[in-house]
Amino acid sequence: MVTLSRILKYGWQAFLRNGWLSLSTISIMILAALVFEGLILFNVMGKTALGSIQEKIDISVYFKSTVDEDTILNMKRSLEGLEEVKSVEYVSREQALEEFKARHEGEETITQTLAELDENPLLASLNIKANDPSQYEAIASYLENENLGDTVEKVTYAQNQVVIDRLVGLIDTMKKGGITLTVFLAFLAVTVTFNTIRLAIFSNREQIGIMRLVGASNVFIRGPYVVEGIIYGIIAGIIGFLILVPVISFLSPYVGRFIPELVLSDYFQANFFSLVLYQLLFCIVLGIVSSVIATRRYLQL
Repeated sequence: MVTLSRILKYGWQAFLRNGWLSLSTISIMILAALVFEGLILFNVMGKTALGSIQEKIDISVYFKSTVDEDTILNMKRSLEGLEEVKSVEYVSREQALEEFKARHEGEETITQTLAELDENPLLASLNIKANDPSQYEAIASYLENENLGDTVEKVTYAQNQVVIDRLVGLIDTMKKGGITLTVFLAFLAVTVTFNTIRLAIFSNREQIGIMRLVGASNVFIRGPYVVEGIIYGIIAGIIGFLILVPVISFLSPYVGRFIPELVLSDYFQANFFSLVLYQLLFCIVLGIVSSVIATRRYLQL
């Protein structure tokens, strides 16, 4: 306990002694922490937005007017058995007509045209949603089976393919971009903290030499620098989160305009403690890793 208390004491003293150097290191770590937390929130916004878009995309299968309802319902059950399929909605000819009339209620020309027709011109259909946008192609291939040629009038995958492919590409790009940016910022924060610890070791080289001569253990020599890195991480994490709170409050209304399904401030409040924990852990780990690397390289212990 005596050794531990001294390590903590010397680590705190080293932090205070470095002054402006400590301030600059904390500033860089705050920036990394803010971007790290921003990536978490951006990931949430991206998933919500993409989920909203995905819900609006589907494949519609229109059946010939001669196909009876039992055949269509059998097809529905068959599609629901596919692992790629999330849901299948059956729209009868009568339901399709009612929905069409509701959409064009104020348009007299269309209303009069429908009144003059002897029969319902619309076809029954199945609206199919996939678990993942990349799975629509497999579903479309299943629907293009030759055995279905006598029942299926049209499959809308070709019309939606461009949108679906762009959505899949956007999801992949966001994932890769987020990972790349996180790795880059983590590397930047580790490098800056590493250099700070390295300079601290260089400035204390005479004191370290004396400690070695009097028989100080490796842990005792290395410990204060690791503590210094942890202090950097704790302070950067707390300050970064305090900066993030008003930023979230300011951005929440603007995010709500583009993504109505997400209230950013509500999400932030609901996940407050987990977000604080993530940010503190991120900064502390950066500080520890930087300190350990620097002490192993320059103390030669």
